[in-house]
Amino acid sequence: MPRANRGGTRAMQGGRISASEDLPPLAEEFSADDIADADARADDYGEMDDDDDNEDADSPETDQVDTFDTTGLRDIGNLASWRVSTFKPGCGVDALRDEDTKLFWQSDGPQPHILNIHFIKMVNIRHIRIYLDFSLDESYTPTRIQFLAGTGYHDLIDFAELSFEQPKGWIEVDLTGVGGGPDGNTLRAFIVQMKVLENHQNGKDTHVRGVKIYAAETAGSGQRTTRNSAEGGLGLLADEAEPDGGGAAAPPEEPSWSTNLVIR
Repeated sequence: MPRANRGGTRAMQGGRISASEDLPPLAEEFSADDIADADARADDYGEMDDDDDNEDADSPETDQVDTFDTTGLRDIGNLASWRVSTFKPGCGVDALRDEDTKLFWQSDGPQPHILNIHFIKMVNIRHIRIYLDFSLDESYTPTRIQFLAGTGYHDLIDFAELSFEQPKGWIEVDLTGVGGGPDGNTLRAFIVQMKVLENHQNGKDTHVRGVKIYAAETAGSGQRTTRNSAEGGLGLLADEAEPDGGGAAAPPEEPSWSTNLVIR
């Protein structure tokens, strides 16, 4: 077998070993400039890796942190009856109201897809927020949603309409100028209705991953004790504060029509 050494090679010829011409050394010696260039290239590769890591951190798949400040607010969703027009099994109201935004309401019928939130009393609403995620839902993502409110289903009035391109995260419904409260930005209603009118890419069914409704926190001394007010819940309802002095609230006036009944 041929053998190589640092000075050259020896080859077997006719049963004898003869020396061939010397070949260049197997290893080259690098100059100081070559080593410096190699170090610079290694640093460049390291910076490229760091940039890739930063791009991953900023990618749309990264979970967004909700920075909404709930100071002075109370979630009043538990004071209402929630109903949707249609839903897939396992993707109904319970999934919509769950704190985990990986769960969602999925409709199962023709548009518009409707969510009705019916409170037992008139409420003073300060914020309405919804959670959508185009990166997960694609054609199931709403692109146009209408919001209505009223005292009953017979007098619902639209107060906001939102349009989206590729939404991701919690989205605030604008209540500016709805008329209630000292600043005119409080929604007073028994019923809030959400209508999904259109989906991305003309999708048929829709995904909504969360809906939150907040009212202003009220002082505990002005809340009426009921079975639902263990946490001051019904104190958030409109016109529920007790009169000054802490006495019992006056009974409601008897309707005038009830005293004028005529038996025929």
